[in-house]
Amino acid sequence: MPTLSPDVGAHLLKATRSQDLDEAFEKVLSEYLELKIAALQKTTDRLEEKWGMEFSTFKRHLAEDDLPDDAYSYDVEQDYWEWEEAETLKAHYQQVQMGWT
Repeated sequence: MPTLSPDVGAHLLKATRSQDLDEAFEKVLSEYLELKIAALQKTTDRLEEKWGMEFSTFKRHLAEDDLPDDAYSYDVEQDYWEWEEAETLKAHYQQVQMGWT
């Protein structure tokens, strides 16, 4: 079983103003997950607003070569990869969060 160094434990307790290491870790992990999900949601919201659709619809239009912009342009490709990453990571962090709480 992995252990936590005394220095890391002390910093964790100090940062969270907690007296219990498990409680401090839970607080840090919960807040980390909330921040990550919120940041990824901002990315998906921005791209949904830019394209006027959800990612699943964007993907379908891209596959059908039915986007207002050239599907093979650099900007479209970059948006696709950024959007896919944000959606994938957001789902991952939400799954971790559900298992944690």
